[in-house]
Amino acid sequence: MMPNIQNEVTASKKNGALRRLKALIVKESFQIVRDPSTILISVILPLLLLFLFGYGVSLDLDHLRVGLVMEDTAPDAQSLAKSFTDSRYFDVKIVRDRRELFHDIEKGRVRGFVVIPSYFTDFRNDKNKIAPVQAIADGSETNTANFFQYYVQSTVSNWLQQQKISDDLKGLPLINIQPRVWYNEQLESRYFLLSGALAIIMTLIGTLLTALVISREWERGTMEALISTPVGINEVIIGKMIPYFALGLISMGICVAVSVFIFGLPFEGSLWALLLVSCAFLLSALGLGLLISTISRSQALAYQLAVVTGFLPAFILSGFLFEIFSMPAWIQFLTYFISARYFVQSLQTLFLVGNVWSLILGNLLAMLLIGLLFILLTRRKTVKRLE
Repeated sequence: MMPNIQNEVTASKKNGALRRLKALIVKESFQIVRDPSTILISVILPLLLLFLFGYGVSLDLDHLRVGLVMEDTAPDAQSLAKSFTDSRYFDVKIVRDRRELFHDIEKGRVRGFVVIPSYFTDFRNDKNKIAPVQAIADGSETNTANFFQYYVQSTVSNWLQQQKISDDLKGLPLINIQPRVWYNEQLESRYFLLSGALAIIMTLIGTLLTALVISREWERGTMEALISTPVGINEVIIGKMIPYFALGLISMGICVAVSVFIFGLPFEGSLWALLLVSCAFLLSALGLGLLISTISRSQALAYQLAVVTGFLPAFILSGFLFEIFSMPAWIQFLTYFISARYFVQSLQTLFLVGNVWSLILGNLLAMLLIGLLFILLTRRKTVKRLE
């Protein structure tokens, strides 16, 4: 008789826990629907960021505004000048005196200029000399200056190759370079940016929204009522996480659909692999958000902590925009504790390469461990008492 009573008591406790958990999930779901800021952050803001990165942000430099100083007007110099004007990388302003471009480069109207000197043809006709071409770049924008120098070198090299062929020069055989690009054949930086931007968007949704959950309860005075109920700590954590977990997956699905069908982002992996890594990352992002919400009872403070500990590391240290291996060694070490690093790598692999499980599984394990750590810390910091 006694074992049966114990079983009934245990079953009753389990049923009660499930009912309480269901009630918490329903309550939080209604809160999401009633709060306009939640819809703004989870739907409107991700779409805004996608269109910003899809249309407004590009790491490609086409039609770079440059000057071309033609101090020599001989046929060879004219031929080289045509190589610059025909290039899709340059918008060329041709002048005869370099002083005409000084004001333009100071005002940022051109990002550099190329000088074909007056003695260019004389050097070209002398087999023992190398004809000089000078490239002067605006160093106030370092990346643009590097692109400018690279484009100028490539243009001059291509022109020299054509000259050798047209002149039918004898001697050493010409080198025929045939470059091949894997995974992003068109060299579209938009593909790289969009796949990484999804990680930033999920960080915003997962960390920022959940960072306001418990702190909002404290500010509104509803946390005291929740504490007085039989609801356990585990039920509070799970009940708060599940609605935002579902909201994050819905937002991820919308963003992926927009990226693929509107912006033409290729998707070489499988949907199941994408779902798997998205769930693992959301677990870590939600865990961080709940931890922030637990230790801060002010929504303003929770928001600031979410930006500093969630968004900024994901944006700067995940490899989304800045190459991790170009960072100092101690910064590279810190990136191993940022789950967005693993999510960015996984997304770029799935979209541009395919299901490379040797990489994805390692990233998946790292995100799960980080998420588990945040949830355990949240469990430790969450108490059912007034302090």
